[in-house]
Amino acid sequence: MALRCWRWWHWSTWPGVRSPPSRSIPTPGFCRQFSTQEKTPQICVVGSGPAGFYTAQHLLKHHTRAHVDIYEKQLVPFGLVRFGVAPDHPEVKNVINTFTQTARSDRCSFRGNVEVGRDVSVPELQEAYHAVVLSYGAEDHQTLDIPGEELPGVVSARAFVGWYNGLPENQALAPDLSCDTAVILGQGNVALDVARILLTPPQHLEKTDITEAAMGVLRQSRVKTVWIVGRRGPLQVAFTIKELREMIQLPGTRPILDSSDFLGLQDKIKDVPRPRRRLTELLLRTATEKPGVEEAARQALASRAWGLRFFRSPQQVLPTPDGQRVAGIRLAVTRLEGVGESTQAVPTGEVEDLPCGLVLSSVGYKSRPIDPSVPFDPKLGVIPNIEGRVVNVPDWNAELPGGLLSSGLYCSGWVKRGPTGVITTTMTDSFLTSQVLLQDLNAGLLPSGPRPGYTAIQALLSNRGVRPVSFSDWEKLDAEEVCRGQGSGKPREKLVDPREMLQLLGR
Repeated sequence: MALRCWRWWHWSTWPGVRSPPSRSIPTPGFCRQFSTQEKTPQICVVGSGPAGFYTAQHLLKHHTRAHVDIYEKQLVPFGLVRFGVAPDHPEVKNVINTFTQTARSDRCSFRGNVEVGRDVSVPELQEAYHAVVLSYGAEDHQTLDIPGEELPGVVSARAFVGWYNGLPENQALAPDLSCDTAVILGQGNVALDVARILLTPPQHLEKTDITEAAMGVLRQSRVKTVWIVGRRGPLQVAFTIKELREMIQLPGTRPILDSSDFLGLQDKIKDVPRPRRRLTELLLRTATEKPGVEEAARQALASRAWGLRFFRSPQQVLPTPDGQRVAGIRLAVTRLEGVGESTQAVPTGEVEDLPCGLVLSSVGYKSRPIDPSVPFDPKLGVIPNIEGRVVNVPDWNAELPGGLLSSGLYCSGWVKRGPTGVITTTMTDSFLTSQVLLQDLNAGLLPSGPRPGYTAIQALLSNRGVRPVSFSDWEKLDAEEVCRGQGSGKPREKLVDPREMLQLLGR
């Protein structure tokens, strides 16, 4: 695995990345081994989602003098744990308890309401800290790049998730759920989350931390059928068995699967890894076996339905006659070429039109560049790196084995490897970046002199009229949310207006 990563991330594979100089003699003061007895390494982490907090946690655990500042553009911490995890999955959010312990450390500080790249630049952070770790995740979504994508009624799944989870920037979304049929493009866990929220009886969501505004819209929803569309087949779906099982057992709904999509699949799954085999077997049973008496009775009473459409690729969003909103989507029928992970969906030349009033695009998240000084690969949507060390950074000044250089700039999480995996995947990835950073620190590859850390940044922010939010400020907002939720039996009622949050903090 390590060898594959090395080849993939080697600097020579990135267009425009300059070769490290063949010979570099760092100054003795720069490369002198960092004395953990005398110095306190000042480390900055950008982003307070899972990648940021896991990076900070590992650094604090494995270096007893390190101080970590976590910068976050939102007023509140926890990133996609707060704004991405579905409201009916509260157990996944328990990781917030671990992050809170990290944030309460006297060697860790949360600096919310600070947007790196706007309020303060990455080079300014590098001047103030011994090391900077970029862990800001994937804030954007992959576009469909098809005609009609701009029509009202086409919404990114990322924005829809942010809307019902209280992300301030998505609160003006106001999705129109007055149609009978919705189509979700993509077959990953986010797609199933969105389908489940659309079809779950409102009374089953009322005691979650879904926002009251979203709850009001969902109560009025007229969506009865949700199609979840994928370019490839049942063996290539990206969702996991837990999410599929939840959909199959969703109250008041029935599944619609075409048994012809599963012909010959029983033989093909014998040699696939066990998680994929179990998932496909569940799909097979649902599609081909007659339900038992109790399940058949439940399905007969269902007023809503969901279905998986395989071997379909979006070609065009179809407008209403007046051109004012979505009326359907044109899908190209596909077939598979290749084997294993290289299987590709190829158009057959056939097309079909699927009527709908809402299209939700769930074809992936995407990171954005954060600062002109930081290299970024727009095709892969990641910061070019080797084991978390950012490469192609101007003014490299410390040499690593193999002719590579350290700039004191690192990355972890989705912006490092792309938007894949679950929270535990990000945990492992972030620990590895932290480990590499500490190796560089101990090897004398980071600045050895004292750095001012937040003292210098605080002065810059003050001059620019930026007032950061501390973790104790967040705990006040947290208490307010919990209090507001108690009256209706919810774990919290999320604050969604930054201005109201600042007013509650006396700003």
